[in-house]
Amino acid sequence: MNKPSPGFLISQNSIVVAAPDQVSSDLAGESVILNLKSGTYYGLNEVGSFVWELIQEPKSVGEIYDTIQQEYEVEAQDCENDVRALLSDLLEAQLVEIRDEAIS
Repeated sequence: MNKPSPGFLISQNSIVVAAPDQVSSDLAGESVILNLKSGTYYGLNEVGSFVWELIQEPKSVGEIYDTIQQEYEVEAQDCENDVRALLSDLLEAQLVEIRDEAIS
């Protein structure tokens, strides 16, 4: 039986935060992240780095969408698709934690 993609676990109300078992560094507007558990490095482009900075503190996925749309000229659906894909990749790499509850 196929396991659901991490993207299906992410809703607009989900809370996202960077996982504790990683270190990251900014390199000329891009980010390099080391997963301390696996020893694997990951690189993020400028927009990915912007999202990475946002989730150093817990943020709802909706807040991330809104902030990206304010910062960059991007269509709402493209923004949602790209952010969900990035968060799914980060979740699969165990670089973020997803919580299914709204910020109170």
